[in-house]
Amino acid sequence: MILAALVLQAAAPQSAVDAERAFNAAAQARGQWTAFRAFAAEDATMFVPQPVQARQWLKDRKDPPRSIEWWPTESWVSCDGKSAVNTGGWKLPEGRVGFFSTVWRLEAEGGWKWTIDGGEVLETPRERPAEPRLRRASCTGKAVQPPRFGYREGPSESGASADGTLAWHWHVSSSGARQFVAWIWDGKAMVQVVDDRITGPGK
Repeated sequence: MILAALVLQAAAPQSAVDAERAFNAAAQARGQWTAFRAFAAEDATMFVPQPVQARQWLKDRKDPPRSIEWWPTESWVSCDGKSAVNTGGWKLPEGRVGFFSTVWRLEAEGGWKWTIDGGEVLETPRERPAEPRLRRASCTGKAVQPPRFGYREGPSESGASADGTLAWHWHVSSSGARQFVAWIWDGKAMVQVVDDRITGPGK
């Protein structure tokens, strides 16, 4: 029992980048939606294109014959190391390519879980670096809140790491157009590091 526990602990993702890679590996080995369910936090949100409660949307969804493949290219991590925003590229079995942005949270039990996941098609694939670019938030000073947004319509939500050094925001209009923004604390200000702008279906 002790040996089995040690093996499981050693295999558990130690960072959000490790979790992203394990998530993709599980999709290839066990099935796409099976992996999405396994790695989703209880409060996870995904976009189809309107925001949905991920666990409910994924419930009983059958895996496609072949899974999407993806890889991280950049990772921004909170000062306390318990939250991260990853971005990267993906490729469908038929050849289409795109990008993703995913928010990860280190749970008290259960390891890393994704809480927000979205992406879009691209004309050319994202790079595949041997190691993604990693940036950790400064632990100096007190992080301030990022800018606030106001919209005429459509759902939106803001979130942040427990220590406030990593923050994010998303909005989806009635047309399905979506924006996802993320900031990291550099010791003096919240610096924007992600600004995904996705047009609605058919645009």
